[in-house]
Amino acid sequence: MGRMFGTDGVRGVAGTHPMTADVALAIGRAVAVVCRRRAAVRQGRPAVVIGKDTRRSGDMLEAALAAGVCSMGVDALLAGVLPTPGIALLARDLGADAGLVVSASHNPFEDNGVKIFSGEGYKLPDAEEDEIERLVTSETRRGDDATGADVGRVSRIGDAGERYIRFCQGTFPGDLRLGGLRLVLDCANGATCEVAPAVFAGLGAEVAAIHCEPDGTNINDKCGSQHTEDLAERVVATGADLGLAFDGDGDRLIAVDGKGTRLTGDHVMAICARLYRDLGLLRNNRVVATVMSNFGFFAAMRDLGIDAGQSDVGDRRVLEMMRERDAVLGGEESGHVIFLDRHTSGDGIVAALQLLRAVRRYGLPLDALAQVMKVAPQQIVNVEVSHKPPLEEVAPLQEAVRAAEAELGGQGRVLVRYSGTQALCRIMVEGPTAEVTGRLAQALAETARRAIG
Repeated sequence: MGRMFGTDGVRGVAGTHPMTADVALAIGRAVAVVCRRRAAVRQGRPAVVIGKDTRRSGDMLEAALAAGVCSMGVDALLAGVLPTPGIALLARDLGADAGLVVSASHNPFEDNGVKIFSGEGYKLPDAEEDEIERLVTSETRRGDDATGADVGRVSRIGDAGERYIRFCQGTFPGDLRLGGLRLVLDCANGATCEVAPAVFAGLGAEVAAIHCEPDGTNINDKCGSQHTEDLAERVVATGADLGLAFDGDGDRLIAVDGKGTRLTGDHVMAICARLYRDLGLLRNNRVVATVMSNFGFFAAMRDLGIDAGQSDVGDRRVLEMMRERDAVLGGEESGHVIFLDRHTSGDGIVAALQLLRAVRRYGLPLDALAQVMKVAPQQIVNVEVSHKPPLEEVAPLQEAVRAAEAELGGQGRVLVRYSGTQALCRIMVEGPTAEVTGRLAQALAETARRAIG
Protein backbone atom coordinates (compact mmCIF):
# COMPACT_ATOMS: atom_id res chain seq x y z
CA MET A 1 0.00 0.00 0.00
CA GLY A 2 1.30 3.46 -0.86
CA ARG A 3 1.54 6.37 1.53
CA MET A 4 -1.81 6.97 3.23
CA PHE A 5 -1.38 10.75 3.45
CA GLY A 6 -1.55 12.68 0.19
CA THR A 7 -0.94 16.36 -0.48
CA ASP A 8 -3.77 17.32 1.89
CA GLY A 9 -4.40 14.58 4.45
CA VAL A 10 -6.13 11.24 3.93
CA ARG A 11 -8.86 11.08 1.31
CA GLY A 12 -11.04 8.52 -0.48
CA VAL A 13 -14.57 7.26 -1.04
CA ALA A 14 -16.35 7.16 2.31
CA GLY A 15 -16.95 3.58 3.41
CA THR A 16 -14.00 2.18 1.46
CA HIS A 17 -10.36 2.02 2.51
CA PRO A 18 -8.85 4.29 3.71
CA MET A 19 -12.00 6.27 4.57
CA THR A 20 -13.72 3.71 6.79
CA ALA A 21 -14.85 4.08 10.38
CA ASP A 22 -12.12 1.62 11.41
CA VAL A 23 -9.37 3.70 9.84
CA ALA A 24 -10.82 6.92 11.29
CA LEU A 25 -10.82 5.27 14.71
CA ALA A 26 -7.17 4.33 14.21
CA ILE A 27 -6.29 7.87 13.06
CA GLY A 28 -7.95 9.27 16.18
CA ARG A 29 -5.96 6.87 18.36
CA ALA A 30 -2.69 7.68 16.59
CA VAL A 31 -3.19 11.45 16.81
CA ALA A 32 -4.04 11.04 20.51
CA VAL A 33 -0.78 9.17 21.14
CA VAL A 34 1.18 12.08 19.69
CA CYS A 35 -0.94 14.57 21.66
CA ARG A 36 -0.31 12.74 24.94
CA ARG A 37 3.42 13.12 24.42
CA ARG A 38 3.06 16.86 23.90
CA ALA A 39 0.70 17.24 26.84
CA ALA A 40 3.17 15.44 29.07
CA VAL A 41 5.78 18.06 28.22
CA ARG A 42 3.46 21.00 28.92
CA GLN A 43 1.76 19.19 31.83
CA GLY A 44 -1.83 19.76 30.73
CA ARG A 45 -4.91 17.74 29.86
CA PRO A 46 -4.57 16.77 26.17
CA ALA A 47 -7.39 17.74 23.80
CA VAL A 48 -8.17 17.59 20.09
CA VAL A 49 -10.61 19.83 18.20
CA ILE A 50 -12.70 18.01 15.58
CA GLY A 51 -14.74 19.68 12.84
CA LYS A 52 -16.40 18.66 9.59
CA ASP A 53 -18.08 19.86 6.43
CA THR A 54 -21.63 18.98 5.37
CA ARG A 55 -21.11 15.53 3.79
CA ARG A 56 -23.47 12.78 4.85
CA SER A 57 -20.54 10.59 5.94
CA GLY A 58 -19.14 13.32 8.16
CA ASP A 59 -21.14 12.25 11.23
CA MET A 60 -19.84 8.69 11.00
CA LEU A 61 -16.20 9.68 10.64
CA GLU A 62 -16.44 12.43 13.27
CA ALA A 63 -17.79 9.88 15.77
CA ALA A 64 -15.06 7.37 14.92
CA LEU A 65 -12.31 9.98 15.30
CA ALA A 66 -13.73 11.12 18.63
CA ALA A 67 -13.94 7.53 19.87
CA GLY A 68 -10.33 6.90 18.91
CA VAL A 69 -9.15 10.09 20.57
CA CYS A 70 -11.04 9.39 23.81
CA SER A 71 -9.92 5.75 23.94
CA MET A 72 -6.36 6.97 24.39
CA GLY A 73 -7.14 9.38 27.21
CA VAL A 74 -7.50 12.58 25.19
CA ASP A 75 -10.55 14.86 25.19
CA ALA A 76 -12.46 15.48 21.95
CA LEU A 77 -13.84 18.99 21.42
CA LEU A 78 -16.48 18.95 18.67
CA ALA A 79 -16.88 22.12 16.62
CA GLY A 80 -19.55 20.70 14.29
CA VAL A 81 -19.79 22.06 10.75
CA LEU A 82 -17.09 24.70 10.31
CA PRO A 83 -14.65 25.66 7.54
CA THR A 84 -11.29 23.91 7.70
CA PRO A 85 -9.41 27.12 8.62
CA GLY A 86 -11.85 27.56 11.51
CA ILE A 87 -10.55 24.32 13.05
CA ALA A 88 -6.99 25.59 12.68
CA LEU A 89 -8.08 28.73 14.55
CA LEU A 90 -9.85 26.86 17.34
CA ALA A 91 -6.97 24.43 17.87
CA ARG A 92 -4.72 27.39 18.54
CA ASP A 93 -7.15 29.56 20.49
CA LEU A 94 -8.39 26.78 22.77
CA GLY A 95 -4.88 25.54 23.55
CA ALA A 96 -5.63 22.12 22.04
CA ASP A 97 -2.90 19.75 20.94
CA ALA A 98 -4.27 19.15 17.44
CA GLY A 99 -7.17 19.83 15.11
CA LEU A 100 -8.89 17.24 12.90
CA VAL A 101 -11.14 18.12 9.96
CA VAL A 102 -13.46 15.60 8.33
CA SER A 103 -13.64 16.85 4.74
CA ALA A 104 -12.72 16.02 1.16
CA SER A 105 -12.51 19.70 0.21
CA HIS A 106 -13.76 20.27 -3.36
CA ASN A 107 -14.43 16.57 -4.09
CA PRO A 108 -17.97 15.19 -4.62
CA PHE A 109 -20.04 14.18 -1.60
CA GLU A 110 -19.24 10.46 -1.91
CA ASP A 111 -15.64 11.21 -0.93
CA ASN A 112 -14.42 12.21 2.48
CA GLY A 113 -11.11 12.70 4.23
CA VAL A 114 -9.23 13.74 7.33
CA LYS A 115 -6.94 16.76 7.56
CA ILE A 116 -4.69 17.27 10.56
CA PHE A 117 -3.49 20.53 12.11
CA SER A 118 -0.99 21.03 14.89
CA GLY A 119 -1.94 22.81 18.09
CA GLU A 120 -0.39 25.93 16.55
CA GLY A 121 -2.83 25.81 13.64
CA TYR A 122 -0.44 24.64 10.90
CA LYS A 123 -0.70 21.66 8.56
CA LEU A 124 1.63 18.90 9.70
CA PRO A 125 5.00 18.40 7.99
CA ASP A 126 5.68 15.08 6.25
CA ALA A 127 7.70 13.67 9.15
CA GLU A 128 4.82 14.06 11.62
CA GLU A 129 2.29 12.65 9.16
CA ASP A 130 4.61 9.69 8.64
CA GLU A 131 4.73 9.09 12.39
CA ILE A 132 0.93 9.15 12.62
CA GLU A 133 0.66 6.79 9.65
CA ARG A 134 3.12 4.42 11.29
CA LEU A 135 1.00 4.41 14.43
CA VAL A 136 -2.18 3.83 12.39
CA THR A 137 -0.74 0.76 10.71
CA SER A 138 1.21 -0.58 13.70
CA GLU A 139 -0.07 -2.88 16.41
CA THR A 140 2.48 -1.56 18.92
CA ARG A 141 0.00 1.05 20.14
CA ARG A 142 -2.32 -1.68 21.45
CA GLY A 143 -2.46 -1.85 25.21
CA ASP A 144 -2.12 1.91 25.62
CA ASP A 145 -5.87 2.41 25.99
CA ALA A 146 -7.00 4.64 28.81
CA THR A 147 -9.15 3.16 31.55
CA GLY A 148 -11.34 4.46 34.36
CA ALA A 149 -11.10 8.16 35.00
CA ASP A 150 -8.35 8.51 32.37
CA VAL A 151 -10.74 7.93 29.44
CA GLY A 152 -11.25 11.07 27.36
CA ARG A 153 -14.51 13.03 27.33
CA VAL A 154 -16.46 14.46 24.39
CA SER A 155 -17.80 18.01 24.58
CA ARG A 156 -19.18 20.48 22.06
CA ILE A 157 -17.82 23.94 21.39
CA GLY A 158 -21.04 25.92 21.56
CA ASP A 159 -19.67 29.15 20.12
CA ALA A 160 -17.39 27.71 17.40
CA GLY A 161 -19.14 29.57 14.58
CA GLU A 162 -19.27 32.86 16.45
CA ARG A 163 -15.56 32.63 17.30
CA TYR A 164 -14.65 32.06 13.69
CA ILE A 165 -16.91 34.86 12.40
CA ARG A 166 -15.33 37.34 14.81
CA PHE A 167 -11.86 36.17 13.82
CA CYS A 168 -12.52 36.63 10.10
CA GLN A 169 -14.00 40.08 10.58
CA GLY A 170 -10.95 40.99 12.67
CA THR A 171 -8.68 40.37 9.65
CA PHE A 172 -10.37 43.26 7.82
CA PRO A 173 -9.01 46.76 8.60
CA GLY A 174 -11.00 48.52 11.28
CA ASP A 175 -11.06 51.77 9.28
CA LEU A 176 -12.79 50.17 6.31
CA ARG A 177 -16.35 48.96 5.82
CA LEU A 178 -18.14 47.12 3.02
CA GLY A 179 -21.21 49.36 2.95
CA GLY A 180 -22.52 49.90 -0.57
CA LEU A 181 -20.97 46.73 -1.99
CA ARG A 182 -23.35 44.13 -3.39
CA LEU A 183 -21.91 40.65 -3.12
CA VAL A 184 -23.09 37.24 -4.27
CA LEU A 185 -21.64 34.30 -2.31
CA ASP A 186 -21.57 30.73 -3.58
CA CYS A 187 -21.15 28.60 -0.48
CA ALA A 188 -20.99 25.26 -2.36
CA ASN A 189 -23.62 23.77 0.00
CA GLY A 190 -20.68 23.30 2.30
CA ALA A 191 -19.03 24.45 5.49
CA THR A 192 -19.26 28.20 4.79
CA CYS A 193 -23.08 28.29 4.51
CA GLU A 194 -23.68 29.66 8.00
CA VAL A 195 -20.56 31.72 8.63
CA ALA A 196 -19.73 33.39 5.30
CA PRO A 197 -22.94 35.43 4.87
CA ALA A 198 -22.64 36.56 8.50
CA VAL A 199 -19.04 37.72 8.05
CA PHE A 200 -19.68 39.93 5.03
CA ALA A 201 -23.09 41.22 6.11
CA GLY A 202 -21.62 42.09 9.50
CA LEU A 203 -19.11 44.34 7.77
CA GLY A 204 -21.88 46.21 5.95
CA ALA A 205 -22.09 44.48 2.57
CA GLU A 206 -25.38 43.66 0.86
CA VAL A 207 -25.17 39.87 0.61
CA ALA A 208 -27.04 37.33 -1.50
CA ALA A 209 -26.07 33.68 -0.99
CA ILE A 210 -26.60 30.83 -3.44
CA HIS A 211 -26.00 27.09 -3.04
CA CYS A 212 -26.46 27.55 0.67
CA GLU A 213 -28.84 24.69 1.52
CA PRO A 214 -26.75 21.63 2.32
CA ASP A 215 -28.54 18.28 2.46
CA GLY A 216 -25.54 15.99 2.91
CA THR A 217 -25.32 15.04 -0.75
CA ASN A 218 -25.21 18.33 -2.69
CA ILE A 219 -21.86 19.70 -1.49
CA ASN A 220 -19.80 20.95 -4.49
CA ASP A 221 -22.53 19.70 -6.86
CA LYS A 222 -22.21 22.01 -9.89
CA CYS A 223 -21.41 24.87 -7.54
CA GLY A 224 -18.65 26.43 -5.50
CA SER A 225 -15.09 27.23 -6.52
CA GLN A 226 -14.97 24.45 -9.12
CA HIS A 227 -18.19 25.44 -10.90
CA THR A 228 -18.76 29.20 -11.02
CA GLU A 229 -21.29 29.32 -13.86
CA ASP A 230 -24.30 29.90 -11.58
CA LEU A 231 -22.39 32.54 -9.64
CA ALA A 232 -21.39 34.45 -12.75
CA GLU A 233 -24.96 34.35 -14.05
CA ARG A 234 -26.37 35.66 -10.76
CA VAL A 235 -23.80 38.46 -10.50
CA VAL A 236 -24.55 39.72 -14.00
CA ALA A 237 -28.33 39.30 -13.67
CA THR A 238 -28.55 41.21 -10.40
CA GLY A 239 -25.94 43.86 -11.18
CA ALA A 240 -23.86 42.85 -8.17
CA ASP A 241 -20.36 44.25 -7.79
CA LEU A 242 -18.71 40.82 -7.65
CA GLY A 243 -19.12 37.20 -6.62
CA LEU A 244 -17.15 35.02 -4.23
CA ALA A 245 -17.11 31.23 -4.53
CA PHE A 246 -15.82 28.92 -1.81
CA ASP A 247 -15.20 25.18 -1.95
CA GLY A 248 -16.87 22.63 0.30
CA ASP A 249 -14.60 23.15 3.28
CA GLY A 250 -13.99 26.85 2.80
CA ASP A 251 -10.24 26.99 2.32
CA ARG A 252 -10.40 28.02 -1.36
CA LEU A 253 -11.62 31.21 -3.02
CA ILE A 254 -12.44 31.87 -6.66
CA ALA A 255 -13.85 35.30 -7.53
CA VAL A 256 -16.13 36.55 -10.32
CA ASP A 257 -16.02 40.19 -11.34
CA GLY A 258 -19.05 42.34 -12.10
CA LYS A 259 -18.97 41.30 -15.76
CA GLY A 260 -19.10 37.60 -14.87
CA THR A 261 -15.44 36.87 -15.60
CA ARG A 262 -13.83 34.17 -13.44
CA LEU A 263 -10.68 35.17 -11.57
CA THR A 264 -8.37 32.45 -10.28
CA GLY A 265 -6.19 32.26 -7.20
CA ASP A 266 -3.40 33.74 -9.31
CA HIS A 267 -5.49 36.88 -9.86
CA VAL A 268 -6.26 37.12 -6.15
CA MET A 269 -2.58 36.79 -5.29
CA ALA A 270 -1.52 39.34 -7.91
CA ILE A 271 -4.06 41.94 -6.77
CA CYS A 272 -3.19 41.42 -3.11
CA ALA A 273 0.56 41.38 -3.75
CA ARG A 274 0.25 44.82 -5.29
CA LEU A 275 -1.89 45.99 -2.35
CA TYR A 276 0.51 44.61 0.24
CA ARG A 277 3.48 46.14 -1.57
CA ASP A 278 1.82 49.54 -1.70
CA LEU A 279 0.87 49.33 2.01
CA GLY A 280 4.35 48.21 3.05
CA LEU A 281 3.02 44.85 4.27
CA LEU A 282 4.76 42.56 1.77
CA ARG A 283 7.54 41.20 3.95
CA ASN A 284 10.82 40.86 2.05
CA ASN A 285 8.95 41.97 -1.07
CA ARG A 286 8.19 38.30 -1.72
CA VAL A 287 5.31 35.98 -2.65
CA VAL A 288 5.21 32.21 -3.12
CA ALA A 289 3.18 30.49 -5.84
CA THR A 290 3.44 26.96 -7.28
CA VAL A 291 4.85 25.58 -10.51
CA MET A 292 1.25 25.45 -11.80
CA SER A 293 0.64 29.19 -11.48
CA ASN A 294 0.20 30.92 -14.82
CA PHE A 295 3.19 32.50 -16.58
CA GLY A 296 1.22 35.73 -16.57
CA PHE A 297 1.34 35.78 -12.77
CA PHE A 298 5.13 35.63 -12.70
CA ALA A 299 5.33 38.26 -15.44
CA ALA A 300 3.09 40.53 -13.34
CA MET A 301 5.30 40.05 -10.30
CA ARG A 302 8.38 41.00 -12.33
CA ASP A 303 6.61 44.15 -13.54
CA LEU A 304 5.76 45.02 -9.92
CA GLY A 305 9.31 44.38 -8.77
CA ILE A 306 8.20 41.52 -6.51
CA ASP A 307 10.17 38.31 -6.02
CA ALA A 308 8.01 35.24 -6.75
CA GLY A 309 9.07 31.82 -5.52
CA GLN A 310 7.75 28.56 -6.98
CA SER A 311 6.95 25.62 -4.73
CA ASP A 312 5.69 22.15 -5.56
CA VAL A 313 1.93 21.69 -5.91
CA GLY A 314 -0.11 21.73 -2.68
CA ASP A 315 -0.89 24.42 -0.13
CA ARG A 316 1.31 22.65 2.43
CA ARG A 317 4.27 23.05 0.06
CA VAL A 318 3.42 26.72 -0.43
CA LEU A 319 3.27 27.24 3.33
CA GLU A 320 6.58 25.48 3.88
CA MET A 321 8.34 27.74 1.38
CA MET A 322 6.63 30.83 2.80
CA ARG A 323 7.96 30.03 6.26
CA GLU A 324 11.41 29.19 4.92
CA ARG A 325 11.62 32.45 2.99
CA ASP A 326 9.77 34.62 5.50
CA ALA A 327 6.95 35.57 3.13
CA VAL A 328 3.45 36.60 4.22
CA LEU A 329 1.57 35.95 0.96
CA GLY A 330 1.38 32.82 -1.13
CA GLY A 331 -1.03 30.41 -2.75
CA GLU A 332 -2.19 28.34 -5.67
CA GLU A 333 -4.02 28.99 -8.92
CA SER A 334 -6.77 26.70 -7.62
CA GLY A 335 -7.76 29.26 -4.98
CA HIS A 336 -5.79 28.34 -1.87
CA VAL A 337 -4.38 31.72 -0.81
CA ILE A 338 -2.46 32.11 2.44
CA PHE A 339 -1.99 35.39 4.32
CA LEU A 340 0.41 34.50 7.13
CA ASP A 341 -0.03 37.91 8.71
CA ARG A 342 -3.72 37.02 9.12
CA HIS A 343 -3.94 33.24 9.60
CA THR A 344 -1.85 30.07 9.77
CA SER A 345 -3.84 28.39 7.01
CA GLY A 346 -5.33 29.06 3.61
CA ASP A 347 -8.76 30.58 4.22
CA GLY A 348 -11.30 31.43 1.52
CA ILE A 349 -13.16 34.00 3.62
CA VAL A 350 -9.99 35.73 4.81
CA ALA A 351 -8.67 35.82 1.24
CA ALA A 352 -11.96 37.33 0.07
CA LEU A 353 -11.72 40.04 2.71
CA GLN A 354 -8.21 40.99 1.59
CA LEU A 355 -9.45 41.12 -2.01
CA LEU A 356 -12.27 43.44 -0.92
CA ARG A 357 -9.72 45.48 0.97
CA ALA A 358 -8.02 46.14 -2.38
CA VAL A 359 -11.37 47.09 -3.94
CA ARG A 360 -11.93 49.61 -1.16
CA ARG A 361 -8.36 50.98 -0.98
CA TYR A 362 -8.03 51.56 -4.73
CA GLY A 363 -11.67 52.53 -5.31
CA LEU A 364 -11.79 50.42 -8.45
CA PRO A 365 -14.04 47.55 -9.57
CA LEU A 366 -12.62 44.05 -9.54
CA ASP A 367 -12.29 43.80 -13.32
CA ALA A 368 -10.04 46.87 -13.33
CA LEU A 369 -7.88 45.53 -10.50
CA ALA A 370 -7.50 42.21 -12.35
CA GLN A 371 -5.69 43.99 -15.16
CA VAL A 372 -2.56 43.84 -13.02
CA MET A 373 -2.14 40.34 -14.50
CA LYS A 374 -2.54 39.20 -18.10
CA VAL A 375 -3.27 35.48 -18.34
CA ALA A 376 -0.93 33.72 -20.74
CA PRO A 377 -2.52 31.17 -23.12
CA GLN A 378 -1.98 27.70 -21.71
CA GLN A 379 -2.15 24.20 -23.16
CA ILE A 380 -1.92 21.02 -21.08
CA VAL A 381 -1.57 17.59 -22.72
CA ASN A 382 -1.58 14.33 -20.74
CA VAL A 383 0.43 11.51 -22.30
CA GLU A 384 -0.08 7.92 -21.17
CA VAL A 385 3.30 6.35 -20.34
CA SER A 386 4.47 2.75 -20.05
CA HIS A 387 7.17 3.61 -17.49
CA LYS A 388 8.49 6.62 -15.60
CA PRO A 389 12.25 7.04 -16.01
CA PRO A 390 13.67 10.28 -14.56
CA LEU A 391 12.66 12.98 -17.00
CA GLU A 392 16.14 14.46 -17.06
CA GLU A 393 17.35 11.13 -18.50
CA VAL A 394 14.89 11.14 -21.42
CA ALA A 395 17.22 12.81 -23.91
CA PRO A 396 14.80 13.34 -26.84
CA LEU A 397 12.26 14.99 -24.55
CA GLN A 398 14.85 17.22 -22.91
CA GLU A 399 16.09 18.30 -26.34
CA ALA A 400 12.53 19.11 -27.43
CA VAL A 401 11.94 21.12 -24.24
CA ARG A 402 15.09 23.17 -24.85
CA ALA A 403 13.98 23.88 -28.42
CA ALA A 404 10.52 24.97 -27.26
CA GLU A 405 11.95 27.24 -24.59
CA ALA A 406 14.28 28.80 -27.15
CA GLU A 407 11.34 29.54 -29.44
CA LEU A 408 9.36 31.08 -26.57
CA GLY A 409 12.30 33.37 -25.85
CA GLY A 410 11.22 34.35 -22.35
CA GLN A 411 7.59 34.97 -23.38
CA GLY A 412 6.35 31.71 -21.89
CA ARG A 413 7.45 28.50 -20.25
CA VAL A 414 7.38 24.72 -20.45
CA LEU A 415 6.64 22.39 -17.55
CA VAL A 416 6.91 18.61 -17.91
CA ARG A 417 6.19 16.35 -14.95
CA TYR A 418 4.72 12.98 -14.11
CA SER A 419 1.34 12.58 -12.44
CA GLY A 420 1.74 11.49 -8.85
CA THR A 421 -1.24 9.12 -9.03
CA GLN A 422 -1.59 8.02 -12.67
CA ALA A 423 0.59 6.62 -15.48
CA LEU A 424 0.68 10.01 -17.17
CA CYS A 425 3.25 12.56 -18.21
CA ARG A 426 1.76 16.04 -17.99
CA ILE A 427 3.04 18.59 -20.49
CA MET A 428 2.15 22.23 -19.95
CA VAL A 429 3.11 25.06 -22.27
CA GLU A 430 2.31 28.73 -21.78
CA GLY A 431 3.18 31.26 -24.46
CA PRO A 432 2.37 34.55 -26.17
CA THR A 433 -0.43 33.18 -28.39
CA ALA A 434 -2.80 30.22 -28.39
CA GLU A 435 -1.37 29.07 -31.74
CA VAL A 436 2.22 28.96 -30.52
CA THR A 437 1.22 27.38 -27.21
CA GLY A 438 -0.88 24.64 -28.80
CA ARG A 439 1.67 23.79 -31.47
CA LEU A 440 4.55 23.44 -29.02
CA ALA A 441 2.48 21.40 -26.57
CA GLN A 442 1.42 18.92 -29.25
CA ALA A 443 4.99 18.59 -30.53
CA LEU A 444 6.30 17.89 -27.04
CA ALA A 445 3.51 15.38 -26.42
CA GLU A 446 4.39 13.48 -29.58
CA THR A 447 8.04 13.34 -28.51
CA ALA A 448 7.00 12.02 -25.10
CA ARG A 449 4.81 9.33 -26.69
CA ARG A 450 7.67 8.08 -28.83
CA ALA A 451 10.12 8.10 -25.92
CA ILE A 452 8.13 6.75 -22.96
CA GLY A 453 4.59 6.07 -24.17
